[in-house]
Amino acid sequence: MQPTEIDHVAIAVLDLDAAIRYYRDTVGATLIQRELIESDGVEEALLAVADSYIQLLTPTTTDSPVARFLDRHGEGLHHLGFRVESCADAVKHYQDQGVTMVDLTPRPGSRGTSVAFVSPKSSFGTLIELVEEPHTAHLSHDEVDQDLRN
Repeated sequence: MQPTEIDHVAIAVLDLDAAIRYYRDTVGATLIQRELIESDGVEEALLAVADSYIQLLTPTTTDSPVARFLDRHGEGLHHLGFRVESCADAVKHYQDQGVTMVDLTPRPGSRGTSVAFVSPKSSFGTLIELVEEPHTAHLSHDEVDQDLRN
């Protein structure tokens, strides 16, 4: 159950609008969506870069994991997201390999994905997110953007 590609690089930020402007104007990334994810206490901005994304995260509550991360580490790389064909199969595979999981079963993620996190204790200090794309996985970023607007 190998990842098929890097889905996103997640960056924790204090000022979401400033970070969006930076990655749009400096890197040339295209803003695909903004989404409030109340269950995680974050607001997300997803920017397309080629076939991957930059995921900018800012806390909406003082006790969210991203708020705690920012308090401890400041702004910067939060986690890596790897695309998988089946999140449930990937979780089982990782558990069979003795990997410590944050999520024992997949849960809903942004943009209609299913996700599960691998503990940084099992991955050399890096939080890893396993991401199963929704039905739009075969579409281009422009088609995904259009699909999300409908």
